[in-house]
Amino acid sequence: MIFKNWEKLPNFMKKEEIKPYYDILFNKKWTLFIKRLLDVIGSLSLLILLFPIMLIIGLIITIDSRGGIFYRQERVTQYGRIFKIFKFRTMVKDADKLGTQITVSDDTRITKAGKFLRKYRLDEIPQLINILTGDMSFVGTRPEVKKYVDAYSNEMLATLLLPAGVTSETSIKYKDEEQILTNAEDADKMYIEVILPEKMKYNLKSIEKTSILYDIKIIFSTLTRIVK
Repeated sequence: MIFKNWEKLPNFMKKEEIKPYYDILFNKKWTLFIKRLLDVIGSLSLLILLFPIMLIIGLIITIDSRGGIFYRQERVTQYGRIFKIFKFRTMVKDADKLGTQITVSDDTRITKAGKFLRKYRLDEIPQLINILTGDMSFVGTRPEVKKYVDAYSNEMLATLLLPAGVTSETSIKYKDEEQILTNAEDADKMYIEVILPEKMKYNLKSIEKTSILYDIKIIFSTLTRIVK
């Protein structure tokens, strides 16, 4: 994980609202180095360990519906860089063209296999590849599509000081997000104007809590939630 000097940040991030969060992380550069080291070791180990399971899931997806095994979508990570996220496909082919970029509860685009994969977050296993390449971390703000990042306030942009994450405290608290958006007349509008600002309050607080122990706590909480 490369933590840039303030002068080398993209111009759109050199905001006074971001500086306090930058200073917090600057003083934790060794923590960020260890965090990246653990990301590499952990993602590589899990990819090897889970490879047989990934093959089985890939086979089930292929039998269940037409389309590729993986779903790849452009998301935004550290310093506003665009990357393509890896996920197992849980929706019908070309689902992005059939509706909003937000998924709601009982979304008709979700396949039978997809419902199971999403329930237990198995669709996110391929993101271990993104962690290994440095686009993501085990713990961090969930990566958004550019459309929603464009709606960020200056303070919200502070979350882009770190790589996007597979899970976070926000992910745990908003585990029922899809159900919340189900009855919205305009899911995109409700997400941008109501849910996103609330989620960002937790994400920004998480920057202040950055530590290896905090990451372990979030990972454990996520696994506990999935099991329950």
